[in-house]
Amino acid sequence: MSARPSAKKQGGFLNRRPVALAVALGIAVGALFAIAAGGDDEDGYLVRAIFDNGSFVIPGEDVKIAGVKVGAIHDVDLTEDHKAAVVLKIDDPAFVPFYEDAFCQIRLQSLIGEQFIECKPTRPRKEGEPMPAELAKIEDGRGEGQHLLPVKNNTSPVPVDLLQNIQRLPQREGLRLLINEFGAGLAGNGERLRAAVRRANPALRETDRVIKVLADQDRLLGRLIDESDRVLASWVQKRKETAGFIDHAGATAVAAAERGDDIERNFQRFPGFLRELKPTADSLSGLADQMTPALNSLDSEAEAINATVQGAGPFFKSATPALVSLGDFADRGRELFPAIRPLVGDLGRLGRPLRPSMRNLARLFGSFDDSGGIEELMKLIYYYTGTVNGVDSLGHYVRAAATLTLCSTRNPARAGCASDFADFEPEGSASAASFDFVAPTPKSQAGQTEPMLDYLLGSDEGQR
Repeated sequence: MSARPSAKKQGGFLNRRPVALAVALGIAVGALFAIAAGGDDEDGYLVRAIFDNGSFVIPGEDVKIAGVKVGAIHDVDLTEDHKAAVVLKIDDPAFVPFYEDAFCQIRLQSLIGEQFIECKPTRPRKEGEPMPAELAKIEDGRGEGQHLLPVKNNTSPVPVDLLQNIQRLPQREGLRLLINEFGAGLAGNGERLRAAVRRANPALRETDRVIKVLADQDRLLGRLIDESDRVLASWVQKRKETAGFIDHAGATAVAAAERGDDIERNFQRFPGFLRELKPTADSLSGLADQMTPALNSLDSEAEAINATVQGAGPFFKSATPALVSLGDFADRGRELFPAIRPLVGDLGRLGRPLRPSMRNLARLFGSFDDSGGIEELMKLIYYYTGTVNGVDSLGHYVRAAATLTLCSTRNPARAGCASDFADFEPEGSASAASFDFVAPTPKSQAGQTEPMLDYLLGSDEGQR
């Protein structure tokens, strides 16, 4: 079988190229009329973007930023080093100026080969990172007044129709010859090829930047890996606690969501609370400054304090039952003390009138104690006891007398011997063994005597 395509198929391929060229020519003519009718070419912000390949890029095509049309291709030129200079006219002032890190690429807009330019005026950056400088303006020569965007910032993709033409004859044979010769031609142009490949693929260029940053931070990354290994090892040992923390954090989040309004009110009141807290915080700060010397002194005695605290452990352990019992007593006291409160009030009212007498008694007993009255009283008791009692060969004895008087027989009708048996008179001729007792005759206080005392003193009345 022959590998040569059929005439019908060849005709399809042969007829496709003239149609595409006709459409491209029509678009080019329309673009030229649009530029001619556009008025002043100097209106808008002009960017001179340099590309390695500007095939099928025609004036009048769109220039887009983030998918939004912001201008059009103003002109296409050829540089002295055989690069494509595409002049972009930016009409939307919200997307100017372009900065030194701006980026543009040629992209396919439709299947018939229509293309457009997509740009980024600057790359994204972190908050606070300084902005790069704006694109420099060409002062004189070709492109005067335009802002130059160098070729290293731009990308030229290979069109789809050119890729399809590779499979056709004679392009396929030409490609083979080009590849054979291309190897010999690259022998001395490796650096230029490397630069062209990087410009052709933005991903390679960004990857190169990432690798450079990683190379600059290799030590930091190594330390990060070492620290991460230790952190993860500790985390593995605490994985149960971590899981529990996550579970509790979920419950806490649910509870916080239920009380969201209250939490919001707390945050609204928090600044006022901080203002009121500031004087107290200042006082605590002053207290901390004053306590610093004392704490330093305590720090020097830390070992002794620790020993004391450890030694107090058995004491506190022994005191625990007593404290528990005291707690039980306190529980009972809650019922007892309210019950005795009236009695305590009565005792308080009773004690108020007695305060002067108690003070006098306190001064009396204090003076008696200070002057040695207690010692002298003890001596009196001791010596008086020795004086009244006697001593013989058998030892000490108490002097006592057994007295038999008329008081020996008591009359149960009355109480007291003196009232029953003093100054009695027998009636008639009654015998001495039977007689009646009469009440004693009252005497004056000056002449009153006691029968027992008179007997002991040897008086006649006492012996009668």
